Formats: sequence, structure tokens, C-alpha cells
Amino acid sequence: MKTETTIQGLTASLHPARSSRKIIGFVPTMGNLHQGHLNLVREAKKLCDIVVVSIFVNPIQFGEGEDFENYPRTLEQDSHLLADVGCDILFAPTVEQMYGKQPRLTNISVAEITDDLCGKSRPGHFDGVAVVVTKLFNIVQPNVAFFGQKDYQQLAVIRQLVQDLNLPIDIIGVPIARAADGLALSSRNGYLSEADRQTAPTIYQALKHAEVQLHAGETLESVLATIKATLSNAGFKVDYVEARQPNLQPVSNFDRDLVLFIAAKLGNTRLIDNLQVKFKA
Repeated sequence: MKTETTIQGLTASLHPARSSRKIIGFVPTMGNLHQGHLNLVREAKKLCDIVVVSIFVNPIQFGEGEDFENYPRTLEQDSHLLADVGCDILFAPTVEQMYGKQPRLTNISVAEITDDLCGKSRPGHFDGVAVVVTKLFNIVQPNVAFFGQKDYQQLAVIRQLVQDLNLPIDIIGVPIARAADGLALSSRNGYLSEADRQTAPTIYQALKHAEVQLHAGETLESVLATIKATLSNAGFKVDYVEARQPNLQPVSNFDRDLVLFIAAKLGNTRLIDNLQVKFKA
């Protein structure tokens, strides 16, 4: 596995693959990798000739009071994990390499689908994601890019971005990777205390119980209220519990496929999860 820290170096490393028209797959990450990230790489290996993984903690997607400074940076460990799953090129640029020394005057904003859910709680977050992903797409120029479905709203933002800007990239969403007890894998799980880690799977349990209730004929309103009560009683500070259509449009009844979304804090750790629920006519 090659490691490149500059845009020039990455371009040179990818030149042979481009010249021979090989399919380039891309997995953008912020590092501190877990099995969810590695599943993205495994999926990319199945479909692509060359797989590039980026590790870049993007400062402009962190809001005031969020954990940019403390976000775990584990490049050496990550490098070993990526080599083990067959990553071909690791791109690990500095902030200066990505953003230069001059002020950035260009922003990229995807409207409507960023107005609520995490967009409401973390203003400016998805603009920061849209900017860095567009930059990375321009640098790597992949044929296919892979994103986890745990960040369902982020995946929707990136699909919209690619469609609106006519970027010639296929976007593939990969199912959520979970621990044995159901907790969605996340780099932020490492912030949980031992006691909170025992409580955290309540999120997934509440989602699965909600699925059963919906199929049993409970109203969507009562099911969402039950999730909120379950989480609050378990010690979570609930940010939101919402249902949306798969395209993130509002839904008021369980009369079609929908996605249940949760964001909640446990201690100081913000956790998100979602569950896609199929409608059975």
C-alpha cells in the first residue's frame, strides 16, 4: 500500500491506473477506523481495480464546541488496518494541503435535505461535508465512491451533490456495521464510558421494537413517542426522533417504506442511528 500526503503525489500514483482505464474506487474517512470503514474498503475491492482511502479530519464540518481538536487521530494504526484489507493508496493530506493558505471564498450548500435532522442540530455541518467531499472527488477523480448508511442524511446530501453538479461518479451506500449488541459502529463510540457503552445499544433496540410496533398497526406518532420515552428513561438526552421517506421527504403515516432516525447524547457523546422499515401492503 502506498501512502501519499500531497495532491501531486496522489495524482502521480494514480496516473498508471487512469492511463490503463482501470476502475478507481474511493472511500473518504476521517480516520480512527473501525470495521464499518473496513467494510467500505472490502466492498470497493469487490467492484474496483484500485482502491483509494482518504484520512482527513475536516475542520470546516465541526461546529463551535464540537470535538475537532480532540477527534482521535490514529494514522499508524489505520494504515495497518487498511493494508490488511487491501487498500492500494492511502491519501492523508494536511489541512494546509487541502485548503491552502488563502481564505476560502467558495462554499457548496445542498438545500432542503439539510434543513432538519442533523442539519438543524449542527448548522453548517453539511456545507463543510459538501465542500470537502467535492474537493476530494476533484483530487481523486474516482469512478465509484463508497459511503456508510449510518450517516444516511450525509449519503443523501452526497447523492444530490453528484447529481446536481454532474459529477461522473457512482455513489454506493453500504449497510450499517454493528457491534454484536447492535450498537452502530462509530469512531465516537470510543468516547463512551464503560457504563454508557452498556446503555448505548438501547438506541438500536428501540428502533427494532418500533419496527415491530409499526407492523403490528401502531400509529407512527405513538411509535416515535415510545422511542423518545425509552431513550429518555435510559438516560439519553434526545436530539431528535423522526421518520422520513427514503428520499428524506416528510411522512406522517406508515403507508409506505420509511426510515426511522435517531440522534441522542449519552454523556457527552452524540450518537446517531437509523433503520429502514419496509411497508407490507
